[in-house]
Amino acid sequence: MTAPVALFGAALRRAERGEPAALRLVGPDGAAVRALDPHAWHREERPGDGALVARCPDGTVDLGCGPGRLTGALAASGRRVLGVDVSPQAVRYARRHGAPVLRQDLFHPLPGEGGWSGALLADGNIGIGGDPARLLRRCRRLIGPGGTVLVEVDPPGSGSWSGPVALVDDRRTSAPFAWAFIAADDLAALAGAAALRHIETWTEAGRWFARLATLD
Repeated sequence: MTAPVALFGAALRRAERGEPAALRLVGPDGAAVRALDPHAWHREERPGDGALVARCPDGTVDLGCGPGRLTGALAASGRRVLGVDVSPQAVRYARRHGAPVLRQDLFHPLPGEGGWSGALLADGNIGIGGDPARLLRRCRRLIGPGGTVLVEVDPPGSGSWSGPVALVDDRRTSAPFAWAFIAADDLAALAGAAALRHIETWTEAGRWFARLATLD
């Protein structure tokens, strides 16, 4: 069975060439739980990126950065930033676009542990690992006192969910892996368990975001 990172990388290559590259996340019963558009990750800017990037402090670690859309935007603005992704294909594209990126599992040691001003979880990356509470605790360890965590979430009232999923394209299905979705109105409780507090929620271009801060 295809590894998720391999199927993800193949979709990025097709999207970069302008070919059909749609992906779906499917649950254990084979039903689609989310449609994914790799073309959007390759764009210079997605609608809704503007206010998100504006809130990123100098010294942001972009977790699950993909091909470097946001990492590149932050670097171009003169802010110190590091993108992190496990996909070798994503890292190659990000570096090609001038973004400083490390190929690494975000739960493994990273440069500057405890000294980043901000952590960024965009494009649904709050779902990485299938345990958002654990992921937010990881973000808290990465940032220093007064740091912030910026998270893209699902709309309020949509419900949160975690469990096994697989990536599916028009030909293949990946091995299962853990993933999660978090609704905006469920984030504050998760933040509190990670020694973070909810500062604000905003929406732009149909996307929902939240800003968390340390309790220091």
